Amino acid sequence: MRIAELHAYVVNLPLRREFKHASFTRRASENLVVRCRLADGTVGWGEGVPREYVTGETPDGAIEEFAAAPLDEAFSHDAGDWPDVIAMCEAFNPSAMCDDPRGAYGNALRCAVELSVLDAFGRLLGQPVSEVTRHFEPSRGFAVHRDRVRYSTTITAVGARKERMSALKMRVYGFRQCKVKVGVAGVDDFVRLRRLRRWLGGGMDIRLDANEAWSASEAAAKIESLAECDITCVEQPVPHAEVKSLTGLRRRVATPIMLDESLTSLIDAEAAIREQTCDLFNIRLSKCGGFLNSLRLAAIAREAGLGYQLGCHPGESGLLSAAGRHWAVAVPDIRYLEGSYDRHLLRDLLTNEDVTFRYGGCARALAGPGLGVTVDLKALNRMKGHEVTRRMG
Repeated sequence: MRIAELHAYVVNLPLRREFKHASFTRRASENLVVRCRLADGTVGWGEGVPREYVTGETPDGAIEEFAAAPLDEAFSHDAGDWPDVIAMCEAFNPSAMCDDPRGAYGNALRCAVELSVLDAFGRLLGQPVSEVTRHFEPSRGFAVHRDRVRYSTTITAVGARKERMSALKMRVYGFRQCKVKVGVAGVDDFVRLRRLRRWLGGGMDIRLDANEAWSASEAAAKIESLAECDITCVEQPVPHAEVKSLTGLRRRVATPIMLDESLTSLIDAEAAIREQTCDLFNIRLSKCGGFLNSLRLAAIAREAGLGYQLGCHPGESGLLSAAGRHWAVAVPDIRYLEGSYDRHLLRDLLTNEDVTFRYGGCARALAGPGLGVTVDLKALNRMKGHEVTRRMG
């Protein structure tokens, strides 16, 4: 079977509330959605979240890259099984189209295109996307299948009253893990974290995300003071330009360090292992270039004795939520799991199916072939902007 057409849309997804951290504040998410149509009419969907401060991509830039990318070279071939499909996806490398020393540019585009292809062929083969894990060489040795997973939650800097309400709701709702955004200018994180620890309870696993907020000279002192609140990890404490300073910082602090903005590609992962700058990787499907690249990064982390979480971008629709669910049920030893916030964060859902996590962050594996979700075409038409069609062959 061949791919007949790939069609990309820029989609604007309004958020229910403002999402704020040290690097950015947003009220909506502009995402890239791709539809893959096979020669027999089978349709698959994929999504990427271009973030200029993460991979250098903007939504408009991503769709321009889609219009110019050599898609025919990768996707104008017959595919009859998962190895064939994997080979096609691996041949598509947007970062090769520009000067990109970190190999990260185009990752959101690659993710959206790849997921649409995996979804379409999963439907054709009658198998879920999670099955790819068993056929992809880097992940074949550790592929598992779980019937359910459990997500963590997040608290952003929104003021003491709202944070108290959020924390108490999370405690009552049965969450076991919570990420707290820190490093916002004008906020006393130590006072704030002490309050949150009291409201969330002593049994809550609390980790921090600084989003590059601290300089190399102040990061150790910040982490040491906040460690008094019994935290289990600090994510991206310094800007990527100062990431090498984390080698020395890890010798000074006992709290594990996770890379996020500094972990976007194979090149970044190899540098992190070589320089010993972290204890964990934050793997995000869009940021890291799709399902397959994310499996590759998990394999690299396991080989190096590092941990990893599966993260998400605020504003992901049900397409990326579903893809993350398939990844999470097939990959073992995920330290923290983020995603499937759909109904809690989005004003309107893009998918017909609601894949939002349930009580305590619990969620079942998705049934059905491909991603197991379908796009609400009326919602897509309301939210879509610029679009481009590419016909194969």
